[in-house]
Amino acid sequence: MAVEALQDIRSRLIPMLQTAALQYANRVPDGYPVVVDSPESGALGLEIDPSHGVYFVDGEDGLSARMYRRAPRTDARSSSGRQKYGGVPLSDTRPLSPNVSDQELRNLIAELMSWYNSQPGLLYITDD
Repeated sequence: MAVEALQDIRSRLIPMLQTAALQYANRVPDGYPVVVDSPESGALGLEIDPSHGVYFVDGEDGLSARMYRRAPRTDARSSSGRQKYGGVPLSDTRPLSPNVSDQELRNLIAELMSWYNSQPGLLYITDD
């Protein structure tokens, strides 16, 4: 049923992902952004760079959104009471209903963009 749910949201989601990819085309490393369009394999998504992506997948529990990002190297706001390793990958899985709204899909894409935009000290990406 989740593959059917991915097929159902594909027509609404792919234009959003393509628009986001177009907006970030000149801000990310070569080869990115990547729009993942494979509902028959159970995945739709957007990879902005190797460290930031959102994927809409089918699993045992049904349709879900998986947000992947890296933790900032420095964060004095929330780490005073515990040890925090900079650059650690974070993966957040959120269940979605099969009739997820356009607003929920846009919010997940916007959250990914926000995490990417708020990387500390990132001005330009260079590869020597």
